[in-house]
Amino acid sequence: MIDNSRVTDPAEYSENLYRKMMEINPGVAGLELYEFCYALENLTPKFGWNSIEPAGMQDIDRVIQTRKFYENIQLKPKRGDRIVLDDAIVHLTQMLFVGLLGEIYPVQWVRERFYFDLRGFIFFVRSQYYTPNTFHHFGGHPFARFDITQSYMEGAHEIGYKEFKEANREIDAAFLDVIQKLISNRNAPFLMTISGPTGAGKTEITDRLRAIFEVQGKKLAAIGMDHFFKDREYRDRNTLGREVIHFQLFKLAMQRILRGEKIIIPRYDFYNATSSHDLEGNLRPGATPQEIESADIILLEGNFPFHLPELVDLVGIKIVYLTDDPIRLKRKWKRDIDFRKKYDANYFCNRYFRTQFLRAEDVYRPLMEVCDLIVDTTAASLWITPQIVKELNLNSAIWD
Repeated sequence: MIDNSRVTDPAEYSENLYRKMMEINPGVAGLELYEFCYALENLTPKFGWNSIEPAGMQDIDRVIQTRKFYENIQLKPKRGDRIVLDDAIVHLTQMLFVGLLGEIYPVQWVRERFYFDLRGFIFFVRSQYYTPNTFHHFGGHPFARFDITQSYMEGAHEIGYKEFKEANREIDAAFLDVIQKLISNRNAPFLMTISGPTGAGKTEITDRLRAIFEVQGKKLAAIGMDHFFKDREYRDRNTLGREVIHFQLFKLAMQRILRGEKIIIPRYDFYNATSSHDLEGNLRPGATPQEIESADIILLEGNFPFHLPELVDLVGIKIVYLTDDPIRLKRKWKRDIDFRKKYDANYFCNRYFRTQFLRAEDVYRPLMEVCDLIVDTTAASLWITPQIVKELNLNSAIWD
């Protein structure tokens, strides 16, 4: 039960929680107490903190591993004409606040399962990406490990690409070196896919690959997988898989470009979140598709469903570029809210909270179980299948 003596004085309660939350996220120490209190006011229960009864840890563990919990998160709940945070997200954060301060939930238990985002000022659930099948597929351990340099970003409010790139300098260099060796060992045309969660750095690493191959005189074609997405309104109601992309258009395009043919593909409007093609795959009146010439190397960036049996043999190199949820969220605050001004902030939080578990379960875990390489920037670990290691006669000692 809650020690109610901690809750009778709201000012004292806020200060005690402020101190406790520094153990959860060191970035809280960068706030003045009054700044912390401003944010806390938005989450203060209508009937006071005594009205919040924390659920048991086992009950919370059960709920946060249940699809229905995330599927029921509303993206645009409103109070008046204003989008607000989903009630389930608010209640979870309130329980964690009360449970931490009442010493019902150990700090370590909370940190293992959740991360506290300073800008959203709510707790998000940590996604688990690795499975026993992934470990088995890669021989039980990463090929190489590097210094973990993203850790200093834990207390940041947001992260720009320059500091993100610098933190990943070693692992990115090793990854780029392996890819160059693989390309020189394979015949053209050659399809390479780079998949991974939003904000992981896929677009930027693809641009760096493109620059390297252009210097080498190789002809490149870059295709964004997002352009095959159907309208976001439709995607939000469905599981991420073949149903939410123009699958037949995609499959046909990949077959043709690998035969050396020019392809015509959909064009996705990222501002309006709509496709140039309707749900049946027909070009909409007034819309303009994209034309892509074939090349020596075809770079497909995005969440390509290469675990599907009818597609897996089309791909020469299958890559998952992975960055953990807290770091990606900080990148997205800067990119999508500050620069692109793409979302309402509460909608942004609701959407991120809802989609991370579902995407990990439906997309990234299956991809990681069949891919050739995993670049895990947060853990600074490069995973390469034993088959690729043998093919290229690689020696991890040069990076250890």
